[in-house]
Amino acid sequence: MQKDMQNDKIVVGITQGDSNGIGYEVIIKALSDPRILDQFTPVVYGSSKLFSFYRKTIPEIEQMDTYAVNSAAEARDRRINIVNCLPENSFAEPGQATAESARGAMASLERAVAELKEGLIDVLVTGPINKKAMVNEGFGFPGHTEYIQDAFGARDVAMFMVSHRLKLAVVTGHIPLKDVSSQISEEKILSKLRLIHASLRQDFMVDRPMIAVLSLNPHSGDGGLLGTEEQDIIIPAIRKAEEEGILAYGPFSPDGYFGLGHYEKFDATLAMYHDQGLAPFKALSFEDGVNFTAGLPIVRTSPDHGTAYEMAGHDEADPLSMRAAIFTAVDIWRNRQAWKELQEGRMEKRELADAPRKERPGKPQIA
Repeated sequence: MQKDMQNDKIVVGITQGDSNGIGYEVIIKALSDPRILDQFTPVVYGSSKLFSFYRKTIPEIEQMDTYAVNSAAEARDRRINIVNCLPENSFAEPGQATAESARGAMASLERAVAELKEGLIDVLVTGPINKKAMVNEGFGFPGHTEYIQDAFGARDVAMFMVSHRLKLAVVTGHIPLKDVSSQISEEKILSKLRLIHASLRQDFMVDRPMIAVLSLNPHSGDGGLLGTEEQDIIIPAIRKAEEEGILAYGPFSPDGYFGLGHYEKFDATLAMYHDQGLAPFKALSFEDGVNFTAGLPIVRTSPDHGTAYEMAGHDEADPLSMRAAIFTAVDIWRNRQAWKELQEGRMEKRELADAPRKERPGKPQIA
């Protein structure tokens, strides 16, 4: 879907996630200010019935302009469009992990990805899911990221956590801690560095990004005393990245790196495993943190929290992360369009410079 950046609003697809968690609540709160509809057109994949149920649990929101549609192709401007892709008899059980809510999350995701492929929506924001419940219902992927990566045929992706304070990616994702060391390789680190470097340039408009790489072992291995992964794998990967023109630095010991605020000196940080990166990220940016998948041909973000079943239905959920996920997706989409135009302009200049002089356009003649 090619849009006029000045005139056409971006269509933002939002999946409901697990309907028994806080997904609907944060979506409703994030979209409750009607001024937001000046910026983009939202399309929620889920159920009008469930949307209405959760809206009534939030006393301060009395009414919202919603519009039920069969697909995003029918979406109306200045409305919260809802694509009903769940059975009509769907019902909410706030706080409960159920087979029905897992199937609903799967149906919402599948429909949204299908319409994203068709170009009916421009970006995708995914609500929080219960991974185990979905796997139990036949979902063949560990989570959103792997499903979307497979759907769009991306060779590699990076879970890129972003906020106004910190941007952080991980080499290994949702795997047991005991498997981390065996899953770290020179090529995997280099691949993530390439993805981060490219994303910082085209998605966040950083001209010469600087990326910090964390160590795996305490004190960066202490010269091999506490482990040799730094010497054998991480440092060689950093050197290869430097040879490719990527400004990569490290490895840094995580405790001092975050404790002393060194992350503020870099455009992004690459951690070796999930909690090594996400624990400090959420400590610093929990309210407005966003999970962005770098390396995809499309834009996908999500809030950086889970289903929070214990809060569901009690009007306790904070919508800041969902709102940040929506606006981050919109910003990245616009940045990619600007990047594409910039690259096309540079290509035209190179082609003109390489053309034989006799083929170059001459100066206009003045009579």
